[in-house]
Amino acid sequence: MHDPAAGETLPPRLPKLVEADPRFEGLVHGLRSRAQRLWPGGELRVATAARSPAVEAALLLAQREGRLVRGLEGAQAQLEAEERGMTMADRSRSKPRGERISRLLVLSNDGAERFYRQVEALLRRHGSRVLAIRFEMDAAQLGGLLFGPDRVARLVLLERKESVSSVLLALAEEWGSEAAARLA
Repeated sequence: MHDPAAGETLPPRLPKLVEADPRFEGLVHGLRSRAQRLWPGGELRVATAARSPAVEAALLLAQREGRLVRGLEGAQAQLEAEERGMTMADRSRSKPRGERISRLLVLSNDGAERFYRQVEALLRRHGSRVLAIRFEMDAAQLGGLLFGPDRVARLVLLERKESVSSVLLALAEEWGSEAAARLA
């Protein structure tokens, strides 16, 4: 859900696995409190997150399982194909399908304004099922992590709700540890 007055993007329903987890409220708080505009003139805000071993492990597992789509064009094509399939399936349903996040855009932090404008357009179109998080790593670091040395990736799309849940729960764990450290 997007609240234009606040310039804030509130995540739609997250995967059931995430909502059932005791860290859910902390995750939602983190997604909101760490939200920043994608680009200076943009309206949508996405959470920014630091690198962590747990998040990197979840991303690497998704990569090994073949659940990543690399690049903006690949993500657009995949989301549009899925949208066509869901539209066809919805025609045969008697009840409307509930909206829930099932895909995650992982963004590097070194994209040009034009790139982030394109990401914002993608989120506007598919935002009811796609969440984006910008990580504090550049395209060389993200690409090197997921695809090997000297490879770049400014954006990857996680395709399966299980992979999305793993990354979100790793973030929840990291953010919970940060909060606990501040209180200690």
